[in-house]
Amino acid sequence: MHGDQDTVRKILTELGDTWAVVGLSNNRSRAAYGVADVLRHHGKRVVPVHPKAETVQGEQGYASLADIPFEIDVVDVFVNSDLAGAVADEAVSVGAKAVWYQLGVIDEEAYDRTRAAGLDMVMDRCPAIEYGRNDY
Repeated sequence: MHGDQDTVRKILTELGDTWAVVGLSNNRSRAAYGVADVLRHHGKRVVPVHPKAETVQGEQGYASLADIPFEIDVVDVFVNSDLAGAVADEAVSVGAKAVWYQLGVIDEEAYDRTRAAGLDMVMDRCPAIEYGRNDY
């Protein structure tokens, strides 16, 4: 688990309210769908990023981060660890402020690259769980 409690708090409360959720689709049985609900409950705009680019819960979806025509604050990553590094690199290239790797998503080299690029990053944690643990 990477990302101390101060970084978690900063990402959840200070870095902005536009979150791109990579791997979010209309499949309600997937964890990304439930986490997106929690993020919305906490005032976040949730932008779906999925190859299908489908609209999810009323928000236009995009096939990639590069396709999003507005600024993204946080990139929340629900893809397999072997794909996550490329997502983190894309988050850096589009100017995101932070990257959040969900539970089980681990890529140490991507973590180091992302932090070296100046972004905040949390790995192997879930924002929905963090909201439940803390009064943000």
